[in-house]
Amino acid sequence: MNDLHFLIPLLRSFPKCYWIWNYRLWLLDEARRLLPLPEAQQIWQQELALVGKMLTLDSRNFHGWGYRRFVVETLKELGTAEEARSMTQKEFEYAKKMIGANLSNFSAWHYRTKLIQSLLDEQSASDDDRRRMLDDELSLIHQAFIDPYDQSLWFYHQNLMCVFDPSMAERTMAPNLSSSDRLQYIRNEIEEIQEMLDGAEDCKYIYQALIECTLLASKVEGSLSSEDRDQILGWLSELKKLDPLRRERWLDFEKTL
Repeated sequence: MNDLHFLIPLLRSFPKCYWIWNYRLWLLDEARRLLPLPEAQQIWQQELALVGKMLTLDSRNFHGWGYRRFVVETLKELGTAEEARSMTQKEFEYAKKMIGANLSNFSAWHYRTKLIQSLLDEQSASDDDRRRMLDDELSLIHQAFIDPYDQSLWFYHQNLMCVFDPSMAERTMAPNLSSSDRLQYIRNEIEEIQEMLDGAEDCKYIYQALIECTLLASKVEGSLSSEDRDQILGWLSELKKLDPLRRERWLDFEKTL
């Protein structure tokens, strides 16, 4: 315990020093190995509180988020199945709170993607439950798109769109959607994103998302329609103007259509 306290001021001064974190993890593992279960749980609970304070000070520290995931997984192993389910739900709400405090917190968005699957699996969620979760997540990201220039939001949106990719759907939160359901979701997303162009015509992320969603729709349908191809070519034309550093990339992509 003395060494754990000794490391706290060092972590404040050097929060991204791997060696300090590695030594701390060794101390915590020793506590888990040598101490009675209640005492070990208490020490790891205190560690979770500590990393919470650290993320309050630096909410986008990806080292801190990775460390939090490790601490939470260890506490789940030390507790009962019911305690593990309760902890996943609490972490899910924690991630939402941190996103609410800063929409640009990519680490919090990423953590949320990891928690969703665990939460659904631990709850033995039905297909209807999973679909409700999907609808809630799409609603959340739509609300967050008040700033379409924030790349963190688009990364999360990309993750959600994997649900509708036939080649990836099995490993997502809603694996049993029908092809018609997938296509309807994608078309709805395209409409939502197109509306964002009003007032944000210079946002390259919108055009990229429109292209990706339209290509995904063609994957579900089995082919790219001439109408969709013309739409994509129009969006590519805008991207070449807005993103000149990647102009050659867009030209190469254009040749594949």
